[in-house]
Amino acid sequence: MELPASFTEYTRTLLGNEGYMQLVISLESEQPVSIRLNPLKLFAFRSGKDAVPWCTSGFYLKERLTFTFDPLFHAGCYYVQEASSMFVERALKQYMGEEPVVMLDLCAAPGGKSTHARSVLPEDSLLVANEVIRNRSQILAENLTKWGYPDVVVTNSDPSDFTPLADFFDIILADVPCSGEGMFRKDPVAVSEWSPENVEICWQRQRRIISDIWSCLKPGGILIYSTCTCNTKENEENIRWIRDEFEAEVLPLDVSEDWNIMGNLLQGEDFPVYRFLPHKTKGEGFFLAVLRKQGGNACKSGGEPEFVQGYTSGIQGLNGENSRKKGKNPHGKGMKTLGLSGEQLSALKKWVLAPEKYEFIQKGSNVSAFPKRYLAELSVLQASLRVVQAGVELAEEKGKDWMPCHALAMSRILASDAFPREELSYEKAIAYLRKEAVVLSDASPRGAVLLTYRHVPLGFVKNIGNRANNLYPQEWRIRSGYLPEVISTVI
Repeated sequence: MELPASFTEYTRTLLGNEGYMQLVISLESEQPVSIRLNPLKLFAFRSGKDAVPWCTSGFYLKERLTFTFDPLFHAGCYYVQEASSMFVERALKQYMGEEPVVMLDLCAAPGGKSTHARSVLPEDSLLVANEVIRNRSQILAENLTKWGYPDVVVTNSDPSDFTPLADFFDIILADVPCSGEGMFRKDPVAVSEWSPENVEICWQRQRRIISDIWSCLKPGGILIYSTCTCNTKENEENIRWIRDEFEAEVLPLDVSEDWNIMGNLLQGEDFPVYRFLPHKTKGEGFFLAVLRKQGGNACKSGGEPEFVQGYTSGIQGLNGENSRKKGKNPHGKGMKTLGLSGEQLSALKKWVLAPEKYEFIQKGSNVSAFPKRYLAELSVLQASLRVVQAGVELAEEKGKDWMPCHALAMSRILASDAFPREELSYEKAIAYLRKEAVVLSDASPRGAVLLTYRHVPLGFVKNIGNRANNLYPQEWRIRSGYLPEVISTVI
């Protein structure tokens, strides 16, 4: 690997000659492969000594699989994530407490840290996952849908659009865009795109992002700042700037010496930061620091922000509640009761576990379920941001029928007895994920049928007797016609 001369000069100064040479050697080695399991979707994974030590659900694999051809991957049973970035869990668990929180993952695509955060947040918390680039926000929504939590909102907005949401979030994760030095081994493009000029652009952009969202953090709230780069300009120097500019407290984390995480490399500074380098830890380059905003109690829900109080949701649910509205709600337009009778609504509620906890919201021909406790927050988000999806999409009106949506099959709120099920072989599961025709058994009833692989839901078909219509999302299908000779799965 040919590294830029200016990167070599700077990094050699930062790490010393021996440390730099060890880094170069590690960049030429094979990168480790790691996955993180979904606690909602347990399966027969053989865990053991290959656990990622700073993550309760992370594991290293002996080799890289062709994950595209593992049905359990598409079912959201696990996420393929770089091990170093799983360290976010340590910050969350140490400082978030046990009460429900409202969290923002600001730069969230493709969704590794968002799915991880939602897995470890307290029960009944709300996660807002944002991505500024529109096509990447769709990938983020797909991955969060597969992960299966109902209390998630996906947005597609610039960080500056969040500024009106003062004191809104208990926790903000800002995995800010960076120069990507920590990805040199994983992504050769990162090497070709690196330059000192790009580093300068990045640290300034990072400060603008933090300035835009700092007011959104509640007093006493936690900011988790991270990058996948090595230099101090985008890391320690930015943490020092946040500390001084906003009078923030830089917080320590409990870590083991065995993990070989490096600390502060900025001369004359000793505030706690955590740097992963591939010649020290089993993972890629990563940097993380935790800061607390002054005032209040850290990450403890203390009621709604002032501007949310009295702001009854602008969404008119099918339950006939939350009818008052303050101001315009452009992104909520069209959310109202249309074409769904009381009998039909009762039928949809039988598809959902604990339906009393959810507001059933109709927009056009679709019905979604969203946690009632966060309706006011959703309305506030819709007033300032572009909301891609919120809650779980339950059903779509097709002719005279309401058919279940794929998101329901993926979700934890699916009632186990709501639909007849049919278990698929590996070959049939791959065919289904390619959106090909699937032949059901003679015993399978007509109507919506939930298909499973290793007893994990894969999605729905509509059995019409002589054939079954494949309801898997067209845009998510496996496009390759190749089928591995050996079953490609983590089991």
